[in-house]
Amino acid sequence: MAMKTYTLEEMEDKHIGQVGTPERDKYEQELAEEIQAYHLGEAIKEARLSMNLTQEQLGEMVGVQKSQISRLEKGRRVSIASMARLFKAMGIPLSLEIGGARKIALW
Repeated sequence: MAMKTYTLEEMEDKHIGQVGTPERDKYEQELAEEIQAYHLGEAIKEARLSMNLTQEQLGEMVGVQKSQISRLEKGRRVSIASMARLFKAMGIPLSLEIGGARKIALW
């Protein structure tokens, strides 16, 4: 007897909720945030490696433990304050564009 297989979408519909329901919307939002955090972590790691820094060395520059750098690179526990300190320590400029033409530096 063959086992029935299901697509990811079928499993999400069954266990999380149909598209458009509050439960599914929450799931989709959290998933998108996790994916963004992962990509941001990968970018941090690439930048660190391009500067020939270890996690420990970068941690010293930022003022945090190596374990915090590891968590950031894995996309875990990423706060705006941590990111700002990290970017500042690495010399990565960061600004927000407000109203089309006006930019505000974050540090």
